[in-house]
Amino acid sequence: MKTILRLTICIFFLGISNMNCQSKMVPIKGGSYIPLYGRDSARVTIQDFLMDVYPVTNEDFLQFVKENPKWRKSKVIKLFADKSYLINWKNDTEIGEKVNLKSPVTNVSWFAAKCYCEKQGKRLPTVDEWEYVGMANQKLSDARTLKTYNEYILGWYEKPRTFNNVIGSTFKNYWGVYDMHGLVWEWTSDFNSVLVSGESRKDVDNDSNLFCGSAAVGSTDLMNYAAFMRYATRGSLKAKYTMRNLGFRCVKDKNIAQ
Repeated sequence: MKTILRLTICIFFLGISNMNCQSKMVPIKGGSYIPLYGRDSARVTIQDFLMDVYPVTNEDFLQFVKENPKWRKSKVIKLFADKSYLINWKNDTEIGEKVNLKSPVTNVSWFAAKCYCEKQGKRLPTVDEWEYVGMANQKLSDARTLKTYNEYILGWYEKPRTFNNVIGSTFKNYWGVYDMHGLVWEWTSDFNSVLVSGESRKDVDNDSNLFCGSAAVGSTDLMNYAAFMRYATRGSLKAKYTMRNLGFRCVKDKNIAQ
């Protein structure tokens, strides 16, 4: 009887631990939209998928590095993360005193974010999937034409250190997803697929440092400066880069989830 009771208690706590590591997901119904960058304002089709409700937290990532030592700050290979990787953490398995467990994890590379999602049976969202969800406000699936929507995002860009805020600090959007705008920038699987080649600059210059000046070329909405900022930032990144205001969340294909 005692053995059964002990096993029941162990299973219960294992279940609680797993719940903490697995962020809740919500379904995103597919559709089509015109991205800021594309060919001749062509619509892009998005398939149904699931998305994490919140960005991955320091608490989530701490559990990940405990279970995957090669991603600890003292172990990570330089090829996969620059010197600022988890720079705000105290050591390999302790976060800094000024870092909140419930804040989004930042200073992580694309490689680390990708591996984290894969370990959860998920993946990073594509640029189109992220933008498709990110164009929603509280009531509309596409609020890009609303002046208040763009003002909110641009207002966030002016606020310092929002990466220290806890997840859920911003609004719940049309899809039931929090913090798409207002806490941190987020990695996508194909983050540098726009503005990093000669084509986006009409093949006149291959200097990737000129992303800002060429940002307007080929865009579908010259007034959407908030989106310009996102695409320009993504285009300036390399996979091993880490930034204190750059985190991530995961998605999952719906056919895999079922």
